Amino acid sequence: MLEQSRHFGHELRTLRRAARMTLDDLASRVHFSKGHLSKVERGDKPASPDLARLCDAVFEAGGALIALVPEERRRPEAEASQASTGDEEMWSMELSPDGPSRFEPLGRRQVVARAAASAVGLRMGLPRPPAGPEGDSLLEMSRSLFGQYRQLGQAAAPEAVLPALIAQTHTLRSLALRAGPRTRAGLLGLASRYAEYIGWLVQETGNDLSALWWTERAVSMAAAGGDDHLAAYALVRRALIAMYRQDAAETIGLARQAQGGRLPPRIRGLAAQREAQGHALAGDYDSCMRCLDRARALLAAPGAASDAPVIGPTSLSDPVAMVTGWCLHDLGRPRQAAAVMDAQVRRLPGHALRSQARYGVRRALAHATAGDIDHACDVVAPLLTTTIAVGSATIAADLRRLERTLARHPRNAAVRALAPELTAALHFVSVQHPSS
Repeated sequence: MLEQSRHFGHELRTLRRAARMTLDDLASRVHFSKGHLSKVERGDKPASPDLARLCDAVFEAGGALIALVPEERRRPEAEASQASTGDEEMWSMELSPDGPSRFEPLGRRQVVARAAASAVGLRMGLPRPPAGPEGDSLLEMSRSLFGQYRQLGQAAAPEAVLPALIAQTHTLRSLALRAGPRTRAGLLGLASRYAEYIGWLVQETGNDLSALWWTERAVSMAAAGGDDHLAAYALVRRALIAMYRQDAAETIGLARQAQGGRLPPRIRGLAAQREAQGHALAGDYDSCMRCLDRARALLAAPGAASDAPVIGPTSLSDPVAMVTGWCLHDLGRPRQAAAVMDAQVRRLPGHALRSQARYGVRRALAHATAGDIDHACDVVAPLLTTTIAVGSATIAADLRRLERTLARHPRNAAVRALAPELTAALHFVSVQHPSS
């Protein structure tokens, strides 16, 4: 690690001197202190990924400086067995009177053992499979219900929504087992959308392994219903997990696999967005912008929004623009990022509290990184209560980055005023999700 720090410091000093730039000049561009930069150049202090991105952008190094910073990579692998829509896999969910709930997949032997040990049991029998108009009505109501659950997921913590979503997924899957071919395909397709959304909410709790498990369940149910495209979208979801781990190469690799020519344009467009974010992490501006242009064209293509329910985020009026702002920050261009996100955050719907917190915190981070400390504090202050309410481990990760950025300005009055509330919010989220 010491040798890597010295290598980065040597390259940074070489680029700075070649640009005829003093340490004071660089400090004013990246908003790190002159003393900190001097220690980094000497190899006495390792460069953070944030500092590397900012310096890479200043010297237009094309990702060369970013590549010199070792990334801590955790590669969780889903250990779940292949999903099945048959009855060999059982699900168990326990709901506690004081609030917490627990879900786990079980084998039949485990179910029999638990039933034998239980003093009181309730068996509700098999659901009656719908057919004809009855089946169409059930599908329509279940789709409508799914939209309502998505809205609830924008305003509440994942733990408040997951039990109902899991129960609904189980019901749809069980009905599909005994339904006719046409109704079965519709039920399984909708169940797969429920399972995919569950996977996303589980990721919000900080549990990547369980998120991948649910994504695999979604893929298997979709395939059983005749939809093989969701397997490609599962790669986009895996790329999201890699992106939050700051793993540029894996993010790009997974996203590229989901852009085959025969896939629906919406899936390819979402995959192109994710690939752009991977290139941003790597400091490759040109590749990032090309991917964003491709994403915009694909998401505007005829049929891109024909899925029901729609795959992917639904609260963004212009998802490519919002992702562009996110990418610009990761590319070390925080002032440009802040300008883009200022405009896009104002367009978020009022009920989308989770999105307001996610992109609002990222917007505040961009302003803070650009040196607009007072404005960053003004932006994030009203979002802290919302951040606690939606209980997101991924939003909390950006909030911690913001805290570290603000900590470089301990004498700023706005930072001192915000510090107690920011610390309390981060403490509350860490209690909610201790593994995040």
